[in-house]
Amino acid sequence: ASSDYPLRDVYKRQEYEHFRHDGGDPNSLEEQRWGLVVPQGAAGDRLLQLVEPLRKARQEEQGEDVVVYRAAPGITSEGASHWWNDVYQAGDLSDADVPRYLLVLGDADLVSWELQQRLASDTFIGRLCFPTEQGYEAYVHKLLSAERRGPTGGARALFCTVRDGTAATRVGHAGLLAPALDQTRKDREKGTFKAGDIEHIGDAGPLSATELLAAAASDQPTLLFSISNGCGAPKAGWQSPEEQLRTQGAMVLGPGERLTAEDVASRPFLPGGAWFYFACFGAGTPQRSAYHHWLAALRDLGLYGGNVDSVLRSLPGDRGRPFVGALPQAALANASGPLAVMGHVDLAWTFSFQDVNVPGRYRTSRFQDIFRTIVQGKRVGAGYFMLQRFFNQTSVDLAEMYGQDARRRAALPPGE
Repeated sequence: ASSDYPLRDVYKRQEYEHFRHDGGDPNSLEEQRWGLVVPQGAAGDRLLQLVEPLRKARQEEQGEDVVVYRAAPGITSEGASHWWNDVYQAGDLSDADVPRYLLVLGDADLVSWELQQRLASDTFIGRLCFPTEQGYEAYVHKLLSAERRGPTGGARALFCTVRDGTAATRVGHAGLLAPALDQTRKDREKGTFKAGDIEHIGDAGPLSATELLAAAASDQPTLLFSISNGCGAPKAGWQSPEEQLRTQGAMVLGPGERLTAEDVASRPFLPGGAWFYFACFGAGTPQRSAYHHWLAALRDLGLYGGNVDSVLRSLPGDRGRPFVGALPQAALANASGPLAVMGHVDLAWTFSFQDVNVPGRYRTSRFQDIFRTIVQGKRVGAGYFMLQRFFNQTSVDLAEMYGQDARRRAALPPGE
């Protein structure tokens, strides 16, 4: 990288050709290309050094140079749209020259959640963040070692129900996990879901951390799909920023029972597998919730009986910073841990699998593509993008609902 930290660097830049091919194989880096998004300045330079073996491997795999994008800290939603147009879609590169796979390096105070969300709308994106340099090195070594070994065959699908008595997990189990489990079993019988085994834990009653860890310790590469609550702030609030960074998003298994970063940091936990962790703050925490104004509006309409202020207690606000959850960081840094963790930043909502227009109807098929992609050993980013499409559609539906409401308030004829 050059000393003046340009917004886009290219190692040994050659002639670009077809860096992105929407009609091509989504798992082919030769057709889709792979790039990096790193913080500006010395922090970004150091992160690039830590993942240098991965960059070299991807360059060899795609047969072209790796594009490195630079991002300033604290980019807002509005700023992310400008960054998209001015940096990612810069005028000196055609659309075919832009890498579809993007890996963000660093925590959310260095490269914002807002920028990642904007990029997720049309790219295959992920993030690596660890509290120590050793975490980056350990993950890169683990990933490249797994790729050199190649597919082992017969991946296992493990579904985890958490019965903690809350409405959130009841709806999550009934509307998403149970139907998804049933569908994967049917697809396996038809030969369209390539899992060697499909297992379900936790349905018989409360699940302990010991039971979950035992089920996740198998040497067989495993996709774990779990639905639970993620740890938020206690009633009195966080005692310190360090407690929040260490605890928020931990997997709540029941009263006094959690799965924490310490639990998955060193013992075998989904070795060579992947974890879809469906829980509030499971992947990370923003500085302010994007949903606070929604909750307040629902409360004013009598449609939300919860305490809006409790949401604020779980967020850093002006005194803190946004961050990646400690639990996924520990799992990914573990040499005997998973290769990918997917989860929520901010609150998790049933709207991700409910039909906005038809109350009581669930769309569990939205998740089947990502499950199928993982057990077949394909790239997680492309499979996860299929789920992102439904987020985009939900955004369109919500915008239309807003528009209908605005027209009614303004007493305008439909369509105007």
